[in-house]
Amino acid sequence: MSQTGGSSRMRQKPSLVALGTLIGRELRGEKIEKPTIKYGQAALAKKGEDYFLIKPDCQRIPGNPSTSLSVFAIFDGHNGISAAIFAKENLLNNVLSAIPQGIGREEWLQALPRALVAGFVKTDIEFQQKGETSGTTVTFVVIDGWTVTVASVGDSRCILDTQGGVVSLLTVDHRLEENVEERERVTASGGEVGRLNIFGGDGVGPLRCWPGGLCLSRSIGDTDVGEFIVPIPHVKQVKLSNAGGRLIIASDGIWDALSSDMAAESCRGLPAELAAKLVVKEALRSRGLKDDTTCLVVDIIPFDHPVLPPPSKKKQNPLSSLIFGKKTQNSGKGPKLSAVGAVEELFEEGSAMLAERLGKDFPLTANSGLLRCAICQTDQSPSDGLSVNSGPYFSPASKPWEGPFLCATCRRKKDAMEGKRPSTRTVTA
Repeated sequence: MSQTGGSSRMRQKPSLVALGTLIGRELRGEKIEKPTIKYGQAALAKKGEDYFLIKPDCQRIPGNPSTSLSVFAIFDGHNGISAAIFAKENLLNNVLSAIPQGIGREEWLQALPRALVAGFVKTDIEFQQKGETSGTTVTFVVIDGWTVTVASVGDSRCILDTQGGVVSLLTVDHRLEENVEERERVTASGGEVGRLNIFGGDGVGPLRCWPGGLCLSRSIGDTDVGEFIVPIPHVKQVKLSNAGGRLIIASDGIWDALSSDMAAESCRGLPAELAAKLVVKEALRSRGLKDDTTCLVVDIIPFDHPVLPPPSKKKQNPLSSLIFGKKTQNSGKGPKLSAVGAVEELFEEGSAMLAERLGKDFPLTANSGLLRCAICQTDQSPSDGLSVNSGPYFSPASKPWEGPFLCATCRRKKDAMEGKRPSTRTVTA
Protein backbone atom coordinates (compact mmCIF):
# COMPACT_ATOMS: atom_id res chain seq x y z
CA MET A 1 0.00 0.00 0.00
CA SER A 2 1.44 3.38 -0.88
CA GLN A 3 1.83 6.17 1.60
CA THR A 4 -0.84 8.24 -0.08
CA GLY A 5 -3.32 5.39 -0.18
CA GLY A 6 -2.62 4.49 3.43
CA SER A 7 -3.15 8.04 4.62
CA SER A 8 -6.50 8.36 2.85
CA ARG A 9 -7.80 5.32 4.71
CA MET A 10 -6.58 6.39 8.10
CA ARG A 11 -9.14 7.31 10.71
CA GLN A 12 -8.99 10.83 12.07
CA LYS A 13 -8.51 11.17 15.80
CA PRO A 14 -11.39 12.97 17.51
CA SER A 15 -10.92 16.72 17.66
CA LEU A 16 -10.69 18.42 21.02
CA VAL A 17 -14.01 18.99 22.75
CA ALA A 18 -14.75 21.71 25.30
CA LEU A 19 -14.81 20.53 28.92
CA GLY A 20 -18.35 21.86 29.43
CA THR A 21 -19.57 19.83 26.46
CA LEU A 22 -17.99 16.65 27.80
CA ILE A 23 -19.47 17.17 31.25
CA GLY A 24 -22.87 17.74 29.68
CA ARG A 25 -22.63 14.48 27.77
CA GLU A 26 -21.73 12.63 30.95
CA LEU A 27 -24.66 14.09 32.87
CA ARG A 28 -27.20 13.52 30.08
CA GLY A 29 -26.20 10.14 28.70
CA GLU A 30 -24.25 8.24 31.32
CA LYS A 31 -26.10 8.43 34.62
CA ILE A 32 -24.73 5.54 36.66
CA GLU A 33 -25.29 4.72 40.29
CA LYS A 34 -21.67 4.23 41.18
CA PRO A 35 -20.60 1.91 43.96
CA THR A 36 -18.54 2.88 46.95
CA ILE A 37 -14.88 1.82 46.90
CA LYS A 38 -13.35 0.75 50.21
CA TYR A 39 -9.79 -0.53 50.33
CA GLY A 40 -7.08 -1.74 52.65
CA GLN A 41 -3.39 -2.60 52.32
CA ALA A 42 -0.96 -4.73 54.27
CA ALA A 43 2.56 -6.02 53.67
CA LEU A 44 5.56 -7.75 55.19
CA ALA A 45 8.98 -7.25 53.62
CA LYS A 46 11.62 -9.93 53.15
CA LYS A 47 13.63 -8.40 50.29
CA GLY A 48 11.95 -4.99 50.09
CA GLU A 49 11.17 -5.31 46.36
CA ASP A 50 7.35 -5.11 46.47
CA TYR A 51 5.64 -1.81 45.66
CA PHE A 52 2.00 -0.85 45.26
CA LEU A 53 -0.12 1.96 43.83
CA ILE A 54 -3.41 3.19 45.29
CA LYS A 55 -5.08 6.02 43.36
CA PRO A 56 -8.82 6.27 44.06
CA ASP A 57 -9.21 9.79 42.65
CA CYS A 58 -8.45 9.43 38.93
CA GLN A 59 -10.78 11.15 36.44
CA ARG A 60 -11.50 10.30 32.82
CA ILE A 61 -12.21 13.98 32.23
CA PRO A 62 -9.92 16.17 34.35
CA GLY A 63 -11.96 18.52 36.49
CA ASN A 64 -15.15 16.44 36.33
CA PRO A 65 -15.68 14.40 39.53
CA SER A 66 -18.55 12.47 37.92
CA THR A 67 -15.98 10.71 35.71
CA SER A 68 -13.95 9.39 38.64
CA LEU A 69 -12.32 5.97 38.60
CA SER A 70 -9.94 4.06 40.85
CA VAL A 71 -6.58 2.43 40.12
CA PHE A 72 -4.84 -0.20 42.25
CA ALA A 73 -1.63 -2.03 41.35
CA ILE A 74 1.03 -4.38 42.71
CA PHE A 75 4.64 -4.30 41.44
CA ASP A 76 6.78 -7.26 42.56
CA GLY A 77 10.37 -6.44 41.67
CA HIS A 78 13.27 -8.85 41.19
CA ASN A 79 17.00 -8.34 40.73
CA GLY A 80 16.59 -4.93 42.34
CA ILE A 81 13.89 -2.32 42.85
CA SER A 82 14.42 0.04 39.90
CA ALA A 83 11.90 -1.52 37.50
CA ALA A 84 9.18 -1.72 40.15
CA ILE A 85 9.64 1.93 41.11
CA PHE A 86 9.78 3.06 37.48
CA ALA A 87 6.58 1.17 36.60
CA LYS A 88 4.80 2.56 39.64
CA GLU A 89 5.73 6.11 38.65
CA ASN A 90 5.11 5.91 34.89
CA LEU A 91 2.71 3.13 33.91
CA LEU A 92 -0.57 4.90 34.74
CA ASN A 93 0.29 7.99 32.70
CA ASN A 94 1.45 5.83 29.78
CA VAL A 95 -1.87 3.96 29.78
CA LEU A 96 -4.00 7.10 29.99
CA SER A 97 -2.04 8.82 27.20
CA ALA A 98 -2.95 5.96 24.83
CA ILE A 99 -6.72 6.54 25.20
CA PRO A 100 -8.26 8.99 22.68
CA GLN A 101 -9.57 12.23 24.16
CA GLY A 102 -13.13 13.45 23.83
CA ILE A 103 -14.88 10.07 23.99
CA GLY A 104 -17.69 8.93 26.26
CA ARG A 105 -17.51 6.42 29.09
CA GLU A 106 -18.49 3.33 27.10
CA GLU A 107 -15.98 4.13 24.33
CA TRP A 108 -13.36 4.84 26.98
CA LEU A 109 -13.89 1.44 28.58
CA GLN A 110 -13.72 -0.25 25.18
CA ALA A 111 -10.44 1.53 24.42
CA LEU A 112 -8.91 0.68 27.80
CA PRO A 113 -7.70 -2.90 27.04
CA ARG A 114 -5.71 -1.72 24.03
CA ALA A 115 -4.35 1.27 25.95
CA LEU A 116 -3.16 -1.06 28.70
CA VAL A 117 -1.16 -3.06 26.17
CA ALA A 118 0.38 0.11 24.72
CA GLY A 119 1.13 1.49 28.19
CA PHE A 120 2.85 -1.68 29.39
CA VAL A 121 5.03 -1.90 26.26
CA LYS A 122 5.90 1.80 26.36
CA THR A 123 6.90 1.56 30.02
CA ASP A 124 9.12 -1.42 29.24
CA ILE A 125 10.84 0.35 26.34
CA GLU A 126 11.46 3.48 28.44
CA PHE A 127 12.88 1.50 31.35
CA GLN A 128 15.17 -0.62 29.18
CA GLN A 129 16.62 2.56 27.70
CA LYS A 130 17.98 3.30 31.18
CA GLY A 131 20.24 0.26 30.89
CA GLU A 132 19.32 -1.25 34.26
CA THR A 133 18.77 -4.97 34.65
CA SER A 134 16.00 -5.28 37.25
CA GLY A 135 12.50 -6.39 36.37
CA THR A 136 9.03 -6.42 37.86
CA THR A 137 5.72 -8.20 37.66
CA VAL A 138 2.66 -5.95 37.40
CA THR A 139 -0.97 -6.49 38.30
CA PHE A 140 -2.86 -3.33 37.37
CA VAL A 141 -6.56 -2.83 38.17
CA VAL A 142 -8.89 -0.08 36.91
CA ILE A 143 -12.35 0.25 38.49
CA ASP A 144 -14.94 2.47 36.77
CA GLY A 145 -18.39 2.03 38.27
CA TRP A 146 -19.20 -1.67 38.26
CA THR A 147 -16.65 -2.39 35.51
CA VAL A 148 -13.31 -3.88 36.54
CA THR A 149 -10.38 -4.14 34.11
CA VAL A 150 -7.26 -6.07 35.10
CA ALA A 151 -3.95 -6.20 33.21
CA SER A 152 -1.08 -8.38 34.40
CA VAL A 153 2.37 -9.71 33.59
CA GLY A 154 4.19 -12.15 35.84
CA ASP A 155 2.82 -14.10 38.79
CA SER A 156 1.11 -11.57 41.01
CA ARG A 157 -2.62 -12.21 41.01
CA CYS A 158 -6.04 -10.57 41.29
CA ILE A 159 -9.06 -12.58 42.40
CA LEU A 160 -12.73 -11.60 42.61
CA ASP A 161 -14.91 -12.83 45.47
CA THR A 162 -18.60 -12.25 44.84
CA GLN A 163 -21.80 -12.73 46.78
CA GLY A 164 -22.44 -16.43 47.09
CA GLY A 165 -18.79 -17.18 47.76
CA VAL A 166 -17.76 -17.79 44.15
CA VAL A 167 -14.08 -16.97 43.59
CA SER A 168 -12.91 -16.00 40.10
CA LEU A 169 -9.33 -15.55 38.93
CA LEU A 170 -8.97 -12.35 36.86
CA THR A 171 -5.31 -12.88 35.93
CA VAL A 172 -3.15 -15.56 34.31
CA ASP A 173 0.14 -16.62 35.88
CA HIS A 174 3.13 -16.28 33.55
CA ARG A 175 5.36 -18.82 35.29
CA LEU A 176 7.20 -21.06 32.87
CA GLU A 177 6.82 -24.01 35.24
CA GLU A 178 3.03 -23.93 35.00
CA ASN A 179 2.17 -22.23 31.69
CA VAL A 180 2.70 -24.58 28.73
CA GLU A 181 1.59 -22.02 26.14
CA GLU A 182 4.16 -19.52 27.37
CA ARG A 183 6.95 -22.13 27.30
CA GLU A 184 6.10 -22.89 23.67
CA ARG A 185 6.00 -19.18 22.79
CA VAL A 186 9.40 -18.50 24.38
CA THR A 187 11.13 -21.41 22.63
CA ALA A 188 9.50 -20.50 19.28
CA SER A 189 10.89 -16.96 19.67
CA GLY A 190 14.44 -18.19 20.21
CA GLY A 191 14.70 -18.65 23.97
CA GLU A 192 15.68 -21.80 25.82
CA VAL A 193 13.68 -23.21 28.73
CA GLY A 194 15.28 -25.48 31.32
CA ARG A 195 16.20 -25.91 34.94
CA LEU A 196 19.34 -24.68 36.61
CA ASN A 197 22.13 -27.14 35.90
CA ILE A 198 24.95 -27.40 38.42
CA PHE A 199 28.20 -29.11 37.39
CA GLY A 200 26.52 -31.16 34.66
CA GLY A 201 24.07 -32.88 37.00
CA ASP A 202 20.30 -33.08 36.86
CA GLY A 203 18.43 -29.79 36.58
CA VAL A 204 17.20 -28.30 39.84
CA GLY A 205 14.57 -25.74 40.78
CA PRO A 206 11.77 -24.32 38.62
CA LEU A 207 11.88 -23.97 34.85
CA ARG A 208 13.75 -20.88 33.74
CA CYS A 209 14.31 -19.01 30.51
CA TRP A 210 17.87 -18.71 29.21
CA PRO A 211 19.69 -16.40 28.84
CA GLY A 212 18.97 -14.71 32.14
CA GLY A 213 17.48 -17.52 34.21
CA LEU A 214 14.11 -15.84 34.78
CA CYS A 215 11.24 -18.05 35.98
CA LEU A 216 8.66 -15.78 34.32
CA SER A 217 7.77 -15.39 30.65
CA ARG A 218 6.38 -11.85 30.94
CA SER A 219 7.56 -8.83 32.90
CA ILE A 220 8.55 -5.19 32.63
CA GLY A 221 12.31 -4.61 32.54
CA ASP A 222 14.77 -7.52 32.74
CA THR A 223 17.22 -6.02 30.27
CA ASP A 224 19.63 -8.93 30.77
CA VAL A 225 17.07 -11.47 29.50
CA GLY A 226 16.03 -12.15 25.91
CA GLU A 227 13.36 -9.98 24.30
CA PHE A 228 11.03 -12.98 24.24
CA ILE A 229 10.29 -12.13 27.87
CA VAL A 230 7.56 -9.69 26.89
CA PRO A 231 5.71 -6.86 28.67
CA ILE A 232 2.41 -7.54 26.85
CA PRO A 233 -0.23 -8.09 29.54
CA HIS A 234 -3.10 -10.48 29.85
CA VAL A 235 -6.19 -8.26 30.08
CA LYS A 236 -9.60 -9.15 31.43
CA GLN A 237 -12.59 -6.83 31.80
CA VAL A 238 -15.74 -7.77 33.72
CA LYS A 239 -18.89 -6.02 34.89
CA LEU A 240 -20.15 -6.80 38.38
CA SER A 241 -23.78 -7.01 39.37
CA ASN A 242 -25.04 -4.27 41.69
CA ALA A 243 -24.36 -6.64 44.61
CA GLY A 244 -20.68 -5.80 44.12
CA GLY A 245 -17.69 -7.89 45.08
CA ARG A 246 -14.27 -7.97 46.68
CA LEU A 247 -10.93 -7.88 44.86
CA ILE A 248 -7.81 -9.32 46.45
CA ILE A 249 -4.67 -8.15 44.63
CA ALA A 250 -1.42 -9.60 45.92
CA SER A 251 2.15 -10.54 45.09
CA ASP A 252 3.28 -14.16 44.84
CA GLY A 253 4.40 -14.13 48.45
CA ILE A 254 0.69 -14.51 49.23
CA TRP A 255 -0.22 -16.96 46.46
CA ASP A 256 2.71 -19.29 47.14
CA ALA A 257 1.20 -19.79 50.59
CA LEU A 258 -2.56 -19.57 49.95
CA SER A 259 -4.94 -20.73 47.25
CA SER A 260 -7.46 -18.24 45.89
CA ASP A 261 -10.23 -19.77 47.99
CA MET A 262 -8.14 -19.77 51.14
CA ALA A 263 -7.35 -16.07 50.74
CA ALA A 264 -10.98 -15.17 50.10
CA GLU A 265 -12.33 -17.28 52.95
CA SER A 266 -9.82 -15.93 55.47
CA CYS A 267 -11.31 -12.43 55.38
CA ARG A 268 -14.94 -12.62 54.27
CA GLY A 269 -17.33 -10.22 55.98
CA LEU A 270 -14.55 -8.05 57.38
CA PRO A 271 -13.73 -4.44 56.46
CA ALA A 272 -11.15 -4.14 53.69
CA GLU A 273 -8.36 -2.75 55.89
CA LEU A 274 -8.64 -5.59 58.40
CA ALA A 275 -9.14 -8.12 55.59
CA ALA A 276 -5.79 -7.23 53.98
CA LYS A 277 -4.00 -7.69 57.29
CA LEU A 278 -5.62 -11.07 57.85
CA VAL A 279 -4.65 -12.34 54.38
CA VAL A 280 -1.01 -11.44 55.05
CA LYS A 281 -1.21 -12.98 58.52
CA GLU A 282 -2.69 -16.20 57.11
CA ALA A 283 0.07 -16.43 54.48
CA LEU A 284 2.70 -15.91 57.16
CA ARG A 285 1.12 -18.58 59.39
CA SER A 286 0.94 -21.03 56.48
CA ARG A 287 4.43 -20.65 55.00
CA GLY A 288 6.49 -18.25 57.04
CA LEU A 289 8.09 -15.11 55.63
CA LYS A 290 10.00 -16.50 52.65
CA ASP A 291 9.24 -13.64 50.23
CA ASP A 292 7.82 -10.14 50.20
CA THR A 293 4.09 -10.37 50.85
CA THR A 294 1.89 -7.47 49.74
CA CYS A 295 -1.91 -7.49 49.63
CA LEU A 296 -4.54 -4.97 48.55
CA VAL A 297 -8.19 -5.67 49.33
CA VAL A 298 -10.73 -3.58 47.42
CA ASP A 299 -14.47 -3.74 48.12
CA ILE A 300 -16.85 -2.60 45.38
CA ILE A 301 -20.17 -2.18 47.17
CA PRO A 302 -23.50 -0.34 46.87
CA PHE A 303 -23.09 3.17 48.25
CA ASP A 304 -25.49 2.54 51.16
CA HIS A 305 -23.68 -0.59 52.44
CA PRO A 306 -20.71 -0.04 54.80
CA VAL A 307 -19.14 -3.45 54.14
CA LEU A 308 -19.69 -6.54 52.05
CA PRO A 309 -21.73 -9.09 54.02
CA PRO A 310 -20.38 -12.62 54.30
CA PRO A 311 -21.94 -15.04 51.81
CA SER A 312 -24.71 -17.27 53.06
CA LYS A 313 -23.47 -20.80 53.68
CA LYS A 314 -25.50 -23.98 53.97
CA LYS A 315 -24.73 -26.08 57.00
CA GLN A 316 -22.70 -29.12 56.07
CA ASN A 317 -22.77 -32.50 57.74
CA PRO A 318 -19.39 -32.83 59.52
CA LEU A 319 -19.26 -36.53 58.71
CA SER A 320 -19.68 -35.92 54.98
CA SER A 321 -16.83 -33.39 55.12
CA LEU A 322 -14.55 -36.02 56.55
CA ILE A 323 -15.58 -38.59 53.95
CA PHE A 324 -15.78 -36.52 50.79
CA GLY A 325 -13.59 -33.54 51.65
CA LYS A 326 -14.41 -29.89 51.07
CA LYS A 327 -15.13 -28.76 47.52
CA THR A 328 -13.41 -25.60 46.38
CA GLN A 329 -13.79 -23.42 43.31
CA ASN A 330 -10.06 -22.88 42.83
CA SER A 331 -7.71 -24.85 45.02
CA GLY A 332 -4.49 -23.56 43.48
CA LYS A 333 -2.93 -21.88 40.50
CA GLY A 334 -5.20 -23.70 38.09
CA PRO A 335 -7.60 -22.68 35.33
CA LYS A 336 -9.50 -19.43 35.48
CA LEU A 337 -13.01 -19.65 36.86
CA SER A 338 -16.13 -17.63 36.09
CA ALA A 339 -18.63 -16.51 38.68
CA VAL A 340 -21.70 -17.57 36.70
CA GLY A 341 -24.57 -15.17 37.21
CA ALA A 342 -22.44 -12.79 39.29
CA VAL A 343 -20.29 -11.06 36.69
CA GLU A 344 -20.52 -10.36 32.98
CA GLU A 345 -17.31 -10.93 31.03
CA LEU A 346 -16.78 -8.03 28.63
CA PHE A 347 -13.29 -8.73 27.30
CA GLU A 348 -10.39 -11.14 27.70
CA GLU A 349 -7.18 -11.51 25.68
CA GLY A 350 -3.75 -12.80 26.54
CA SER A 351 -1.94 -13.05 23.21
CA ALA A 352 1.67 -11.88 23.12
CA MET A 353 1.31 -10.70 19.49
CA LEU A 354 0.87 -6.95 19.08
CA ALA A 355 -0.96 -7.45 15.77
CA GLU A 356 -3.74 -9.12 17.76
CA ARG A 357 -3.76 -6.59 20.59
CA LEU A 358 -3.55 -3.13 19.03
CA GLY A 359 -6.20 -3.36 16.29
CA LYS A 360 -5.99 -2.40 12.64
CA ASP A 361 -6.90 1.29 12.50
CA PHE A 362 -4.33 3.90 11.46
CA PRO A 363 -5.04 7.13 13.34
CA LEU A 364 -3.77 10.49 12.18
CA THR A 365 -3.00 13.25 14.64
CA ALA A 366 -5.94 15.61 14.37
CA ASN A 367 -5.51 18.32 11.70
CA SER A 368 -1.77 17.71 11.35
CA GLY A 369 -1.42 14.88 8.82
CA LEU A 370 1.14 13.23 11.11
CA LEU A 371 1.10 9.55 11.98
CA ARG A 372 0.91 8.74 15.68
CA CYS A 373 2.65 5.65 17.03
CA ALA A 374 0.11 3.41 18.75
CA ILE A 375 2.56 2.57 21.55
CA CYS A 376 4.68 5.60 22.41
CA GLN A 377 2.18 8.21 21.08
CA THR A 378 4.86 10.18 19.24
CA ASP A 379 3.98 11.87 15.96
CA GLN A 380 5.95 11.37 12.74
CA SER A 381 5.48 12.42 9.18
CA PRO A 382 4.87 9.66 6.60
CA SER A 383 7.63 11.29 4.54
CA ASP A 384 10.29 10.49 7.15
CA GLY A 385 11.24 7.30 5.35
CA LEU A 386 8.54 5.36 7.18
CA SER A 387 5.52 3.71 5.66
CA VAL A 388 2.65 1.70 7.02
CA ASN A 389 2.86 -1.48 4.98
CA SER A 390 5.96 -1.32 2.77
CA GLY A 391 9.37 0.18 2.22
CA PRO A 392 12.56 0.20 4.30
CA TYR A 393 10.54 0.39 7.52
CA PHE A 394 10.06 -3.40 7.32
CA SER A 395 12.54 -6.20 7.02
CA PRO A 396 12.05 -8.21 3.79
CA ALA A 397 11.14 -11.30 5.78
CA SER A 398 8.36 -9.57 7.67
CA LYS A 399 4.79 -10.15 6.63
CA PRO A 400 2.72 -7.04 5.78
CA TRP A 401 1.82 -5.32 9.03
CA GLU A 402 -1.93 -5.01 9.46
CA GLY A 403 -1.86 -3.21 12.76
CA PRO A 404 -1.68 0.51 13.55
CA PHE A 405 1.31 2.69 12.81
CA LEU A 406 4.42 2.03 14.91
CA CYS A 407 7.48 4.26 14.98
CA ALA A 408 10.88 2.72 14.20
CA THR A 409 11.74 2.12 17.88
CA CYS A 410 8.44 0.44 18.70
CA ARG A 411 8.53 -1.58 15.48
CA ARG A 412 11.98 -2.92 16.44
CA LYS A 413 10.60 -3.82 19.84
CA LYS A 414 7.69 -5.67 18.24
CA ASP A 415 9.95 -7.62 15.88
CA ALA A 416 12.34 -8.54 18.70
CA MET A 417 9.51 -9.85 20.88
CA GLU A 418 8.34 -12.04 18.02
CA GLY A 419 11.83 -13.44 17.39
CA LYS A 420 12.34 -11.66 14.04
CA ARG A 421 15.84 -10.53 14.95
CA PRO A 422 18.48 -11.69 17.44
CA SER A 423 18.21 -10.22 20.90
CA THR A 424 20.63 -7.38 21.62
CA ARG A 425 20.55 -8.03 25.32
CA THR A 426 23.59 -9.34 27.16
CA VAL A 427 23.83 -12.05 29.76
CA THR A 428 25.08 -10.96 33.15
CA ALA A 429 26.71 -13.16 35.74
